[in-house]
Amino acid sequence: MAQKINEAVELMRFMKLPGMAESYEKQLKDPSYQNISFEKRLLELLNSENDSRINHAVERYIANGKLPLSSADFIDLNKDPQRKLPLDLIEALQSNDYLKEGLNIIIIGATGSGKTWLSCAYGFLAARSRFKIRYYRLPELLSDLESARIQNRYRQFIKRFGKIDLLIIDDFLLTETNQTERNDILEIMEVRTNRKSTIFASQFSPEGWHSRLGKGPVADAILDRITNSSYTIFLQGKSLRETYSKIK
Repeated sequence: MAQKINEAVELMRFMKLPGMAESYEKQLKDPSYQNISFEKRLLELLNSENDSRINHAVERYIANGKLPLSSADFIDLNKDPQRKLPLDLIEALQSNDYLKEGLNIIIIGATGSGKTWLSCAYGFLAARSRFKIRYYRLPELLSDLESARIQNRYRQFIKRFGKIDLLIIDDFLLTETNQTERNDILEIMEVRTNRKSTIFASQFSPEGWHSRLGKGPVADAILDRITNSSYTIFLQGKSLRETYSKIK
């Protein structure tokens, strides 16, 4: 009997059913399962395997997303009244409905105001619902695009951004851009607008982006694709780095 049990467990693991194998071993050790019907025990095994696959998928989505704060969770949101947070909007966006509609989020605030944390919290929430996510600081994104251009794989690289459900671009337009960088941003917006969602985290409001994008027709095209389909969250108050500093 023991040999058959071991064979069953080994077969489950060989068939890549680790959740089912673990649940089966748990059932064998609990005498109360002897009084439960085969159908109910089988359903529990299947649910355990399904939960295991979901958890592994979520872990993979989070890892692939490169979130710098992968543990950011809205349960830890700092609701200090001095921040004057639009809590109703922040909570409404936690439904992930904006992702299904291909809408964007613009997060504006001074350095240390929590832009990155809030962006990652939305990213973590999206990954838990098995949306594909990817975090970039704008300088790193532009650098990767330049590398792709040099390696003659620019088009393939741009196409990838059309498959990411939630792209987070942090440190957006902190400095002025050159013509090549502006074209790169436009290309990314072109494959994503009205299809996929993007979070833009910046110290400057969209009114200040125009000059950093050269004030020309490319700037107009980029802003048109962003601002007309975005929710905007303003973060206020003193730097959270001061609040959470380990040095007091």
